[in-house]
Amino acid sequence: MSVRCDLHTHTTASDGQYAPGELVRLAKERGLQVLAVTDHDTIAGVEEAIAAGEALGLRVIRGVELSAKDHHNCHILGYGFRDGDTELARLCEKFRIGRDERKYQIVNFLREKGVDIDLAEVEELVGGEVVARPHFAQVLVRRGYVSTNREAFDRYLDTEEFRKKVKRFKADARTCVEAVKAAGGKASLAHPYQMGLGEDELGGLVARLKDWGLDAIECYYPKYSPEQQGCYLHMAEKYDLHTTGGSDFHGEQVKPDIQLAALDLELDWLLES
Repeated sequence: MSVRCDLHTHTTASDGQYAPGELVRLAKERGLQVLAVTDHDTIAGVEEAIAAGEALGLRVIRGVELSAKDHHNCHILGYGFRDGDTELARLCEKFRIGRDERKYQIVNFLREKGVDIDLAEVEELVGGEVVARPHFAQVLVRRGYVSTNREAFDRYLDTEEFRKKVKRFKADARTCVEAVKAAGGKASLAHPYQMGLGEDELGGLVARLKDWGLDAIECYYPKYSPEQQGCYLHMAEKYDLHTTGGSDFHGEQVKPDIQLAALDLELDWLLES
């Protein structure tokens, strides 16, 4: 039986607009039955979301979106892992330290570009423990250097030069998948199109990830073309993987064109535990 869900969302614990409890309320109003909170490289907001879900009668899945270094924008979604002292929790702490160190690199990079912003102003926007690029983007908009968050990324925060000069800790995809699995969770490959790989190269990656324990591919995503969606559904079938989907919701101030999804997906494999 299918359930109405969104399995890819972000809160103030990373770079989203809404606190975990607020996101859960929005999901309930959207008519969702299942919500996964998948903040970038942190599980700091998950317990608040679960508690809010219990109060509102909404099933909240413990989740995370891990950054892998294998390819640009290679991300692994983890679901349903246990709480406590796990390899996944320790990995997230490494990510936190890496992001904390990166914020100073971003300030220096922007200054090289003639953009002088106060790190304290950026940190005021952070609701959790992760200072992320969207926080810098919002300040760039506020200070008039760019007109939109998207322009901030296109001109400064996601250029080839930025990626060469500004570094942070990332684990390889195998480590990400195995950390999720060791904590009793399920792993899905997020938005494959963002890696920019050809179909054969992507298929090779999916085959390796499957060998390492991958459970699913994110086959439903608001920015997919019909051809991309068809490709990922075919890969899921070929490699005997489940299908996941979600909005990648951050809030209208961060991603104005993205609203919470309301996908009807078969999730017995994910909710059985």
